[in-house]
Amino acid sequence: MMTATPLAPRPFDSNPTPDMNLWPIGNCQVSALIDRTGTFVWGCVPRVDGDPAFCALLGGDAPETGLWAIELEGSAKTTQAYIRNTPILVTRHEDEAGNAVEVTDFCPRFVREGRTYRPTSFVRIVKPVAGSPRIRIRLRVATNWGQPTTHTQGSNHIRFLMDDQTLRLTTDAPVGHIVGERWFRLERPMHLFLGPDESFAGVLHEAAEAMLTRTKDEWRHWVRGLATPVEWQDVVIRAAITLKLCQHEETGAIVAALTTSIPEHAGSERNWDYRYCWIRDAYYTVQALNRLGALDVLEGYLEYLRNIVDASKGGHVQPLYGVGGEATLVERVAPALPGYRGMGPVRVGNQAYEQIQHDAYGQIILSDVQAFFDQRLFRMSSHEDFKSLELVGDRAWETYDKPDAGLWELRTKAHVHTYSAAMCWAACDRLANAAGVLGLEDRRTFWNARADTIRKTIETSAWREETQRISATFGGDDLDASLIQLLDLRFFAPDDPRFQSTLKAVEEGLRRGSHMLRYATEDDFGLPHTAFNVCTFWLIEALHATGRTADACALFAEMVARRTPAGLLSEDIDPNTGELWGNYPQTYSLVGLINCAVLLSKPWSAVR
Repeated sequence: MMTATPLAPRPFDSNPTPDMNLWPIGNCQVSALIDRTGTFVWGCVPRVDGDPAFCALLGGDAPETGLWAIELEGSAKTTQAYIRNTPILVTRHEDEAGNAVEVTDFCPRFVREGRTYRPTSFVRIVKPVAGSPRIRIRLRVATNWGQPTTHTQGSNHIRFLMDDQTLRLTTDAPVGHIVGERWFRLERPMHLFLGPDESFAGVLHEAAEAMLTRTKDEWRHWVRGLATPVEWQDVVIRAAITLKLCQHEETGAIVAALTTSIPEHAGSERNWDYRYCWIRDAYYTVQALNRLGALDVLEGYLEYLRNIVDASKGGHVQPLYGVGGEATLVERVAPALPGYRGMGPVRVGNQAYEQIQHDAYGQIILSDVQAFFDQRLFRMSSHEDFKSLELVGDRAWETYDKPDAGLWELRTKAHVHTYSAAMCWAACDRLANAAGVLGLEDRRTFWNARADTIRKTIETSAWREETQRISATFGGDDLDASLIQLLDLRFFAPDDPRFQSTLKAVEEGLRRGSHMLRYATEDDFGLPHTAFNVCTFWLIEALHATGRTADACALFAEMVARRTPAGLLSEDIDPNTGELWGNYPQTYSLVGLINCAVLLSKPWSAVR
């Protein structure tokens, strides 16, 4: 007999205050974040920017829905670790009497019949490992941003009726115990498969165990192909796996983070939705993974990028798009969710899609230019691709000295930002390089001439003779950590006195102990209180390039120590307390870990 009733929202016996001790799992279609109690607290369906079936992370201090917990009665100790070189999480719960269970969590991902199998599904396997443990399973799927769902149940499944879709839990655990959230003795392994509303094909326990084995093998095979540095391999591998999880593999889009609305600092209301593809963030991500030889991410992203460029028809390119290439990302507030630690608002969508940010033109070409040179790629860029990119270069030429919102996406201010202008210079400079490899000497000369003109404009308009530094804007004398990126872009050489004096000014003005602010002036929300993690990594790179290698290594060691137990970083950090804030896991920050590890590691020849 089928029933249709809402799951009764009953409070947990224990609700830890939300923090950044979160462990991502995923399969490049869906993902989830699991907290230190082993509870699913965040996860959207049918893709990363969808409705959160799990939203307890933003449910305040006592969330009643949007979670999935497997608890051990009387639990006294919980330990967590990934299976090596995978995003498969094992959580062990023990009580004081010696009873223990292990929960293995993953999203299936492996090649099947020549195609990658990555369903909108989550798998949990719970096993007794000591004594006679008693467990309770609480699965409270949410819908419409924090509302409880109704459910129907059968003999070995439960269907959760979300507004726009239905999820089905197929399990060999007692369905009545799950619906009633009752304690029961765990005497054998139990398997739970939450996915599309389809009858499960095959024997559940056999299929789930096979999925686990094949998913483990798939990730280990991917990691085996990474060209890691000899030092900090664990840091680099975990960052690389997580960056891969941030790619929506179906289209190639790369999201900035898996979450929305985790504030930049307490009570700041700087709460943004990062579950979209920023042209800028994606460029930095593929740049870092290219250094490790993870060319599959680059190839997927370039396919996404070509579609974005085609749709622009030589006109304006937005700073960000949806993972399916959607251009409209209307920002709204989700009133049912109080927010991380009750610090709302919870925002869905991002108004920045309406902004003008000219640096995107440079990042499109910087992402694509490798495909003109790299013979390892399945698809190298062609003359036709070059013609398409020239339209992007034309936009860079037309806009390099025009005001925009800048890379920090100021909502009420517009300036001619040096970083944006330098990215437009890089667009023209790299187009000249691509023309050269294609044998198009006339186009090489053409784009070099444009690059030279932009360079001279930046050197004239952004240089401040009185303070002997480059300004972050053409019209003022502003400090901004993005000026350090003039080194990475090869606009300045490390020994250029103008770069060295600018670096000195930026470090003196924006460094707070071991951390770097983006800027130290008021923006739309007042003065920033937290440091921006990627800016610290930019500083580390610059310190190394200018001969301060010991300082760079010391600073990098501190950043490595700031990672969560999962080995990851969010967007921001409090310079005084060291607490992490902002959306998580943040691709920018993971990029910094990879780039600096590659830069600072001793060579493999030192250990051979």
